[in-house]
Amino acid sequence: MIAIVRGDAPLIVSIPHAGTEIPDDLLGDVHSVARARHDADLYIDRLYDFARQLGATIFRTTISRTVIDMNRDPSGVSLYPGQTTTDLCPLTTFDGEPLWRPGREPDAAEIERRKHLYFEPYHAALQGEIDRLRVRHNAIVLYEAHSIRSFAPRLFDGELPQFNIGSNDGKSCDYALTRAVERICDRSGGSWITNGRFKGGWTTRHYGQPAKGVHAIQMELSMRGYLDEVGPCDWPPPWDEARAAPMQSVLLPILSACIGFAEGQP
Repeated sequence: MIAIVRGDAPLIVSIPHAGTEIPDDLLGDVHSVARARHDADLYIDRLYDFARQLGATIFRTTISRTVIDMNRDPSGVSLYPGQTTTDLCPLTTFDGEPLWRPGREPDAAEIERRKHLYFEPYHAALQGEIDRLRVRHNAIVLYEAHSIRSFAPRLFDGELPQFNIGSNDGKSCDYALTRAVERICDRSGGSWITNGRFKGGWTTRHYGQPAKGVHAIQMELSMRGYLDEVGPCDWPPPWDEARAAPMQSVLLPILSACIGFAEGQP
Protein backbone atom coordinates (compact mmCIF):
# COMPACT_ATOMS: atom_id res chain seq x y z
CA MET A 1 0.00 0.00 0.00
CA ILE A 2 2.82 2.41 0.88
CA ALA A 3 6.04 2.34 -1.14
CA ILE A 4 9.08 4.24 0.10
CA VAL A 5 12.50 4.67 -1.43
CA ARG A 6 14.52 6.35 1.31
CA GLY A 7 17.24 8.87 0.65
CA ASP A 8 19.16 11.26 2.88
CA ALA A 9 18.84 14.47 0.85
CA PRO A 10 16.49 17.13 2.27
CA LEU A 11 13.78 16.32 -0.28
CA ILE A 12 10.68 14.13 -0.26
CA VAL A 13 8.92 13.52 -3.56
CA SER A 14 5.38 12.68 -2.52
CA ILE A 15 3.18 10.84 -5.06
CA PRO A 16 -0.37 10.34 -3.74
CA HIS A 17 -2.26 9.76 -6.99
CA ALA A 18 -0.28 7.35 -9.18
CA GLY A 19 -1.72 4.24 -7.53
CA THR A 20 -4.18 2.04 -9.41
CA GLU A 21 -4.89 -0.76 -6.92
CA ILE A 22 -8.49 -1.49 -5.98
CA PRO A 23 -8.70 -3.78 -2.91
CA ASP A 24 -10.38 -7.13 -3.55
CA ASP A 25 -13.27 -6.35 -1.21
CA LEU A 26 -14.22 -3.32 -3.34
CA LEU A 27 -13.85 -4.79 -6.82
CA GLY A 28 -17.51 -5.74 -6.94
CA ASP A 29 -18.60 -2.25 -5.93
CA VAL A 30 -16.87 -0.18 -8.62
CA HIS A 31 -18.67 0.54 -11.85
CA SER A 32 -15.64 -0.74 -13.75
CA VAL A 33 -11.98 -1.17 -12.87
CA ALA A 34 -10.91 0.75 -15.97
CA ARG A 35 -13.05 3.71 -15.00
CA ALA A 36 -11.80 3.55 -11.41
CA ARG A 37 -8.21 3.82 -12.65
CA HIS A 38 -8.74 6.46 -15.32
CA ASP A 39 -8.03 9.54 -13.21
CA ALA A 40 -4.68 8.35 -11.82
CA ASP A 41 -1.67 10.65 -12.18
CA LEU A 42 -0.54 8.37 -14.94
CA TYR A 43 3.10 7.15 -14.76
CA ILE A 44 4.09 9.99 -12.46
CA ASP A 45 6.02 7.49 -10.34
CA ARG A 46 8.06 6.47 -13.39
CA LEU A 47 8.53 10.07 -14.44
CA TYR A 48 10.15 10.97 -11.12
CA ASP A 49 12.07 7.74 -10.63
CA PHE A 50 15.32 9.61 -11.40
CA ALA A 51 14.91 11.45 -8.07
CA ARG A 52 16.48 8.53 -6.23
CA GLN A 53 19.76 9.41 -7.96
CA LEU A 54 19.62 12.80 -6.22
CA GLY A 55 19.27 11.14 -2.82
CA ALA A 56 15.62 12.13 -2.54
CA THR A 57 13.06 10.09 -0.65
CA ILE A 58 10.24 8.94 -2.93
CA PHE A 59 7.00 8.34 -1.06
CA ARG A 60 3.85 7.00 -2.71
CA THR A 61 0.73 4.91 -2.28
CA THR A 62 -0.26 2.08 -4.59
CA ILE A 63 -3.96 2.51 -3.72
CA SER A 64 -6.17 4.23 -6.30
CA ARG A 65 -7.54 7.65 -5.45
CA THR A 66 -10.96 6.18 -6.30
CA VAL A 67 -10.75 4.22 -3.02
CA ILE A 68 -9.60 7.20 -0.96
CA ASP A 69 -7.75 10.36 -1.90
CA MET A 70 -4.64 10.78 0.22
CA ASN A 71 -4.50 14.46 -0.76
CA ARG A 72 -7.89 15.58 0.54
CA ASP A 73 -8.88 17.00 3.90
CA PRO A 74 -9.93 14.02 6.04
CA SER A 75 -12.72 16.11 7.55
CA GLY A 76 -14.32 16.39 4.11
CA VAL A 77 -13.90 20.17 3.87
CA SER A 78 -13.45 21.32 0.26
CA LEU A 79 -10.02 22.58 -0.74
CA TYR A 80 -11.58 24.86 -3.36
CA PRO A 81 -14.90 26.20 -2.06
CA GLY A 82 -17.27 27.14 -4.86
CA GLN A 83 -15.35 25.13 -7.48
CA THR A 84 -15.86 21.60 -8.73
CA THR A 85 -13.37 19.29 -7.11
CA THR A 86 -13.06 15.66 -6.00
CA ASP A 87 -13.93 14.26 -2.60
CA LEU A 88 -12.03 12.27 0.00
CA CYS A 89 -13.83 9.18 -1.33
CA PRO A 90 -14.88 10.24 -4.83
CA LEU A 91 -18.28 9.31 -6.23
CA THR A 92 -17.56 10.34 -9.82
CA THR A 93 -14.68 10.62 -12.28
CA PHE A 94 -13.24 13.94 -13.40
CA ASP A 95 -15.78 13.78 -16.23
CA GLY A 96 -18.72 13.24 -13.89
CA GLU A 97 -19.20 9.52 -14.56
CA PRO A 98 -20.28 7.40 -11.57
CA LEU A 99 -17.46 5.38 -10.03
CA TRP A 100 -19.64 3.07 -7.92
CA ARG A 101 -22.55 0.80 -8.73
CA PRO A 102 -25.97 2.10 -7.58
CA GLY A 103 -26.37 1.49 -3.88
CA ARG A 104 -22.69 0.61 -3.44
CA GLU A 105 -21.40 4.16 -2.97
CA PRO A 106 -19.31 4.68 0.20
CA ASP A 107 -21.42 5.89 3.13
CA ALA A 108 -20.13 7.61 6.28
CA ALA A 109 -19.19 4.33 7.96
CA GLU A 110 -17.34 3.09 4.88
CA ILE A 111 -15.44 6.35 4.55
CA GLU A 112 -14.32 6.05 8.19
CA ARG A 113 -13.22 2.46 7.53
CA ARG A 114 -11.10 3.54 4.55
CA LYS A 115 -9.59 6.42 6.52
CA HIS A 116 -8.53 3.97 9.23
CA LEU A 117 -7.18 1.37 6.78
CA TYR A 118 -5.47 3.60 4.23
CA PHE A 119 -5.44 7.34 4.89
CA GLU A 120 -4.18 7.38 8.49
CA PRO A 121 -1.31 4.89 7.96
CA TYR A 122 -0.23 6.78 4.84
CA HIS A 123 0.03 10.10 6.62
CA ALA A 124 1.60 8.60 9.73
CA ALA A 125 4.32 7.16 7.49
CA LEU A 126 4.75 10.46 5.64
CA GLN A 127 5.09 12.33 8.92
CA GLY A 128 7.69 9.76 9.93
CA GLU A 129 9.77 10.49 6.83
CA ILE A 130 9.51 14.23 7.45
CA ASP A 131 10.66 13.75 11.04
CA ARG A 132 13.52 11.48 9.96
CA LEU A 133 14.91 14.05 7.54
CA ARG A 134 14.36 17.01 9.85
CA VAL A 135 16.75 15.40 12.32
CA ARG A 136 19.41 15.49 9.60
CA HIS A 137 18.66 18.87 8.03
CA ASN A 138 17.79 22.39 9.12
CA ALA A 139 15.05 22.43 6.50
CA ILE A 140 13.50 20.06 3.98
CA VAL A 141 11.29 20.35 0.91
CA LEU A 142 8.16 18.26 0.51
CA TYR A 143 7.53 18.20 -3.24
CA GLU A 144 4.03 17.04 -4.19
CA ALA A 145 4.21 15.43 -7.64
CA HIS A 146 0.99 15.37 -9.66
CA SER A 147 -0.31 15.32 -13.21
CA ILE A 148 -3.64 15.62 -14.97
CA ARG A 149 -5.04 15.62 -18.48
CA SER A 150 -4.60 18.97 -20.23
CA PHE A 151 -8.35 19.26 -20.74
CA ALA A 152 -10.85 18.47 -17.99
CA PRO A 153 -13.82 20.80 -18.62
CA ARG A 154 -15.63 19.84 -15.44
CA LEU A 155 -12.63 20.96 -13.37
CA PHE A 156 -11.20 23.89 -15.32
CA ASP A 157 -11.72 25.91 -18.51
CA GLY A 158 -9.56 25.50 -21.60
CA GLU A 159 -6.11 23.98 -21.72
CA LEU A 160 -4.21 23.81 -18.46
CA PRO A 161 -0.70 25.35 -18.42
CA GLN A 162 2.13 22.85 -18.66
CA PHE A 163 3.48 23.59 -15.17
CA ASN A 164 1.09 24.41 -12.32
CA ILE A 165 2.97 25.42 -9.18
CA GLY A 166 1.13 25.51 -5.86
CA SER A 167 2.28 27.06 -2.60
CA ASN A 168 -1.10 27.68 -0.96
CA ASP A 169 -0.82 31.33 -1.92
CA GLY A 170 2.67 31.55 -0.43
CA LYS A 171 1.82 29.98 2.92
CA SER A 172 3.35 26.51 2.48
CA CYS A 173 6.90 27.45 1.45
CA ASP A 174 9.35 30.31 1.25
CA TYR A 175 8.95 32.57 -1.78
CA ALA A 176 12.59 31.94 -2.73
CA LEU A 177 11.77 28.27 -3.36
CA THR A 178 8.72 29.12 -5.46
CA ARG A 179 10.73 31.64 -7.46
CA ALA A 180 13.52 29.14 -8.12
CA VAL A 181 11.01 26.66 -9.55
CA GLU A 182 9.31 29.38 -11.59
CA ARG A 183 12.60 30.39 -13.22
CA ILE A 184 13.29 26.84 -14.38
CA CYS A 185 9.77 26.46 -15.78
CA ASP A 186 10.19 29.78 -17.57
CA ARG A 187 13.48 28.72 -19.14
CA SER A 188 11.88 25.49 -20.35
CA GLY A 189 9.63 27.43 -22.72
CA GLY A 190 6.53 25.70 -21.38
CA SER A 191 3.55 27.62 -20.05
CA TRP A 192 3.35 27.93 -16.28
CA ILE A 193 1.35 29.52 -13.51
CA THR A 194 1.66 29.75 -9.74
CA ASN A 195 -1.36 29.34 -7.49
CA GLY A 196 -3.76 29.21 -10.41
CA ARG A 197 -6.39 26.48 -10.56
CA PHE A 198 -4.19 24.28 -8.36
CA LYS A 199 -2.79 25.95 -5.24
CA GLY A 200 -1.76 22.75 -3.47
CA GLY A 201 -3.81 19.95 -1.97
CA TRP A 202 -4.28 18.99 1.66
CA THR A 203 -0.79 17.53 1.93
CA THR A 204 0.85 20.77 0.82
CA ARG A 205 -1.35 22.85 3.09
CA HIS A 206 -1.13 20.55 6.11
CA TYR A 207 2.61 19.84 6.17
CA GLY A 208 3.94 23.08 4.72
CA GLN A 209 5.23 24.97 7.75
CA PRO A 210 8.18 27.11 6.65
CA ALA A 211 8.75 28.47 10.15
CA LYS A 212 9.34 24.88 11.30
CA GLY A 213 11.67 24.03 8.44
CA VAL A 214 9.19 22.14 6.23
CA HIS A 215 8.63 23.82 2.86
CA ALA A 216 5.88 22.16 0.81
CA ILE A 217 5.33 22.88 -2.87
CA GLN A 218 3.05 21.17 -5.38
CA MET A 219 3.70 20.62 -9.08
CA GLU A 220 0.71 19.69 -11.21
CA LEU A 221 1.91 18.79 -14.70
CA SER A 222 -0.28 18.67 -17.76
CA MET A 223 0.19 15.14 -19.06
CA ARG A 224 0.87 16.32 -22.60
CA GLY A 225 4.38 17.17 -21.43
CA TYR A 226 5.40 13.54 -21.07
CA LEU A 227 2.85 11.37 -22.92
CA ASP A 228 0.38 11.44 -25.77
CA GLU A 229 -3.09 12.20 -24.43
CA VAL A 230 -5.16 9.71 -26.40
CA GLY A 231 -8.93 9.38 -26.29
CA PRO A 232 -10.87 7.37 -23.69
CA CYS A 233 -11.10 4.29 -25.90
CA ASP A 234 -7.30 4.10 -26.18
CA TRP A 235 -6.53 5.07 -22.57
CA PRO A 236 -4.06 4.57 -21.07
CA PRO A 237 -1.30 5.40 -23.53
CA PRO A 238 1.88 3.35 -23.10
CA TRP A 239 4.82 4.59 -21.07
CA ASP A 240 7.53 5.83 -23.40
CA GLU A 241 10.90 6.73 -21.89
CA ALA A 242 11.99 8.72 -24.95
CA ARG A 243 8.72 10.67 -24.92
CA ALA A 244 9.15 11.50 -21.23
CA ALA A 245 12.85 12.41 -21.39
CA PRO A 246 12.41 16.11 -22.32
CA MET A 247 10.11 16.62 -19.35
CA GLN A 248 12.57 14.86 -17.06
CA SER A 249 15.27 17.24 -18.28
CA VAL A 250 13.19 20.07 -16.78
CA LEU A 251 12.20 18.24 -13.61
CA LEU A 252 15.82 17.33 -12.80
CA PRO A 253 16.93 20.95 -12.24
CA ILE A 254 13.66 21.65 -10.41
CA LEU A 255 14.33 18.93 -7.86
CA SER A 256 17.99 19.93 -7.69
CA ALA A 257 16.88 23.49 -6.92
CA CYS A 258 14.64 22.17 -4.15
CA ILE A 259 17.59 20.39 -2.56
CA GLY A 260 19.84 23.42 -3.00
CA PHE A 261 17.23 25.65 -1.38
CA ALA A 262 16.87 23.34 1.62
CA GLU A 263 20.62 22.98 2.08
CA GLY A 264 20.98 26.73 2.07
CA GLN A 265 18.58 27.34 4.96
CA PRO A 266 20.10 28.45 8.27
